[in-house]
Amino acid sequence: MRHTNRETTTHTLTRLIKALDAKHPVTITYIKADGSETIRTIEIADILVTTAGDIVLRAADRDTQEMRSFRLDRIQTYTVHRSTYTVARPAADEPKTRPAHGLATVTVLYPVDCPAVARVELLADALAA
Repeated sequence: MRHTNRETTTHTLTRLIKALDAKHPVTITYIKADGSETIRTIEIADILVTTAGDIVLRAADRDTQEMRSFRLDRIQTYTVHRSTYTVARPAADEPKTRPAHGLATVTVLYPVDCPAVARVELLADALAA
């Protein structure tokens, strides 16, 4: 189990991107907006940045089988598992729907074999621009 207060946001994000790439589920301890704590096992589908600058994980919750959003700064602890994703995903031909309000879009191009750490640095540079 890793504690987010003991590592930088870059390290946390790098490990979560690696979990996304490898399709490994992650168990998180998350602080909800009302201040209550919950433990969830999620399957990350996308990582977004809001216009306010918050990093948001878009992920399938294994308990409810539904897509949820989790702010990175509200994750207290996390554990990356070695198993694979089990929640059914929409068919590839179905368009992905994202809420357009409140999200910033940043296009970052990098080689397919680019390491996760390099992708985080490229994303950070693109957001700073």
